[in-house]
Amino acid sequence: MLRFEVTPEDLLATRFAVSPMFELHSLLRSLNGRTGRSALPPAWRARLRPRFAALRRDSELDAVLALYLPREGAGFIAPPPASLTQSIDDDLSMIRATPPSVARAEIRRFVGRQPLLDARVRATLSGRSAVARIADALATAWHELLAPDWPQLRAICERDVVHRAGELGRGGWAAALSGLHDAVRWNAGGIEIARMPGGPVTLGGAGLTLVPSVFVWPGLAAHHDDPWPRAVIYPARGTAALLEPSGQRPADALVALIGRSRAQLLVALAEPASTTQLARANRLAVGAVGDHLAVLLEAGLVDRARAGRSVLYRRTPLGDALVGG
Repeated sequence: MLRFEVTPEDLLATRFAVSPMFELHSLLRSLNGRTGRSALPPAWRARLRPRFAALRRDSELDAVLALYLPREGAGFIAPPPASLTQSIDDDLSMIRATPPSVARAEIRRFVGRQPLLDARVRATLSGRSAVARIADALATAWHELLAPDWPQLRAICERDVVHRAGELGRGGWAAALSGLHDAVRWNAGGIEIARMPGGPVTLGGAGLTLVPSVFVWPGLAAHHDDPWPRAVIYPARGTAALLEPSGQRPADALVALIGRSRAQLLVALAEPASTTQLARANRLAVGAVGDHLAVLLEAGLVDRARAGRSVLYRRTPLGDALVGG
């Protein structure tokens, strides 16, 4: 069992962050068959596999895949998450800034454990421009495979953080960690992760980074080695509904009653969300979402409350009853 020992100073320093590059690596591993339990349902896999195959043929993506092993990956291609505003451009800039000596050492370690790599991959990884070519391949993979869906995925992660922050304010860390994952619990001043190897880890006042993720679902990941901060990567709330969307479609009767867009928004508001987050997640214009929310609010199907600088909407009991049929 892995246990993070937590002091009051650690609680003050604990924060949430989003890692676009972690999501990309998780997606690439899944498409490459390097994960035991894949978060990708058949429809997503069928949509992305042709693009993935083309990237392996036409770009240096196989050089990136060579830096994965079943339970680890090269550290320099996975920049640590710093904040909720981290972007893929931030991640790529950090990769490109990797000192050549650091990159060469990691590349040698991973290549040495995979003797059957083909000549093209070996040539890419042994060249002087290896870091730049790897970063270029990751940038292309991002734009081809993940960028179209990222606004929706980021909105799910942001909504999860809003929920956790609310739980933290109401009931402390025990409440905020409740429901994070069935393997995670708060116990006697520490955060324990069952079925994960590793002895007690001291945070040393630096706190823990909590990273909501879509593609880690239904599993869990943790980092307690440099260069990443001590971190827990957990499935964001709403991931299952996104990846298995059959349970998220509004019923035909609800659509007929209030219209398709309003019905979709009402279904989505099982968890609190802002106008912008709803627009991203449902691929609607912000102005249109605002107009629909005004109607739903007037009808008593949603209510709203301020959380920091955001105004969050959520279904009322009447809205719950209407969605439930």
